[in-house]
Amino acid sequence: MSGGHSVGDELPLFELAVTSTVIVAGAIASRDFMPAHHDAEFAKAQGAPDMFMNILTTNGYVARFISDWAGPEAMIRKIAIRLGVPAIPGQPLRFSGQVMQTSQEGDECVMEVAIRAANELGDHATGKVVVSLPLG
Repeated sequence: MSGGHSVGDELPLFELAVTSTVIVAGAIASRDFMPAHHDAEFAKAQGAPDMFMNILTTNGYVARFISDWAGPEAMIRKIAIRLGVPAIPGQPLRFSGQVMQTSQEGDECVMEVAIRAANELGDHATGKVVVSLPLG
């Protein structure tokens, strides 16, 4: 992440292939054993189209999206997202983002990035991430 970033800069798109394994692994890793995150029949009986990703997994992929763009020196200060449609197997999640605000705090550049993760059903997650980087 050289040369700094400006308001309006678009982040490189990231597409996550959402599979049953991705959903189940994320649920297990975050110790979320709710059946809707590993049992398709249970999820469908509750009115969902299929088993679906939990918010902790979504937050993890939002952090990855930002970190892949910002680089290893970046520090994610805040993730504030709202969930919409479910992330389900067979529907890739497409992550996009845009720098909305930048400021300098001491020897750091602080950026507010608007993010969106969407699939064929609509917006899965929308919100903002605050990330800081050392200057220089």
